[in-house]
Amino acid sequence: MQHDLTGIFNAQRHAVDQTPFPTLGVRRTRLARLAQMTKRHQHEIVRAIQTDFGQRSDTEIRLAEISAVLQAVRYARRHLWHWMRPWRVGMPWRLLPARARIAPQPLGIIGVISPWNYPWSLALLPVIDAFAAGNVVMLKPSELTPHTSALLARLACQYFTQDELVVIQGDASTAQAFSKLPFDHLVFTGSTSIGRHVASAAAANLTPVTLELGGKSPALVASDADMDKAATAIIFGKGLNGGQTCLAPDYVLVESRHLEALVSALSRAIFQQRPDSREATSPINDAHRARVEGLLAEARDHGCRVIDHGNHAPALVIDPTQTLSVMHEEIFGRALPVIGVKNIEAAIGFMNARPHALVVYTFTNDKTLQTRLLQHTRSGALVFNETLLHHAVPTLPFGGIGESGMGAYHGRHGFERFSHLRGVFYQTKHATSRLLQPPYRRWLMKLLRLR
Repeated sequence: MQHDLTGIFNAQRHAVDQTPFPTLGVRRTRLARLAQMTKRHQHEIVRAIQTDFGQRSDTEIRLAEISAVLQAVRYARRHLWHWMRPWRVGMPWRLLPARARIAPQPLGIIGVISPWNYPWSLALLPVIDAFAAGNVVMLKPSELTPHTSALLARLACQYFTQDELVVIQGDASTAQAFSKLPFDHLVFTGSTSIGRHVASAAAANLTPVTLELGGKSPALVASDADMDKAATAIIFGKGLNGGQTCLAPDYVLVESRHLEALVSALSRAIFQQRPDSREATSPINDAHRARVEGLLAEARDHGCRVIDHGNHAPALVIDPTQTLSVMHEEIFGRALPVIGVKNIEAAIGFMNARPHALVVYTFTNDKTLQTRLLQHTRSGALVFNETLLHHAVPTLPFGGIGESGMGAYHGRHGFERFSHLRGVFYQTKHATSRLLQPPYRRWLMKLLRLR
């Protein structure tokens, strides 16, 4: 599908120039329409996503796609009045009685390039934050979920003008052209390799970017952890959406003396949560299926023990060697390496020797160990005794660090990400600032302690 990207962009720029600071009422109305669009058409959304995936759990779609959007809208509309208010900041005593404030200001046009794995929620969550901040949005959804992208484009035309939100459909070449537009901010969610190209294209226009890139997020199971509870949380995180989640545990570390106990607990959790394929999600396409199955086949060929509970469930790869692809590539599928290490120090060293992850999951109630992990590891987020659910906390920023991304959004963090926090200085009628002007007096030099 061909689009006049420059023409659409220029029309939105004109709209921004005409209304540079939308009122609270306008912003709340846009958010309400976004929620109405999702709620009223939820059955169509479910059908479109299931068509794109071939098979995907109805419950998981409603949980991770529809409910996530509605809750984010509800939270933003409730708190927006407070976020928009300028706030006063301190003034050095030498400049009194002047005053200073910080006033959030919309950036303008926000570009969003969204992924295929959660084609509704990960398209609209940054739109929610951008609308809250008073911006307009151009959205490029993934070509790998064409039915959902087409539905999103059709509904956006019904609920919004192109001055507010426009959805651009197209293939990778369209995405490349899209990333070269001079947005006021560009959000990309996807792989690290493509994220580099997006950042490079944006740099030509000095466009700031938020990159959500994923990577290999570890799960560390400490010796004091309840193995069954840890396994239940890990399999939930790995099993959701068939492992096609940027926040999914990518590999598991455990002390070698507890390895077999954890493997048994993980197998029990798989049988409990994924007893058959009715609640399973298929790989997005045959190429993705073949890639993940190839990772498992390579592990088997190199003598690794692979515990496979069927193609609808996580498959455990026990103690893979570090040369295998399953330990270098982001898996984004059902393969789950389980690795025995000597002790906690070795586990921390293992994680720190690799690129910073989007999230580190740790299962322990040892406060000393929790503090140590907080101070001696780096990741986008640090989660104790759970997986995935931190993403549903609107008061926490969501984002990566290093190769797992840059920038963060969600809730107020998203509002500020898509705002310019403008410094405002107010001078009073009876200003003392003239005393700082030349010719400089000796007492001023003493005051400044330069002598």
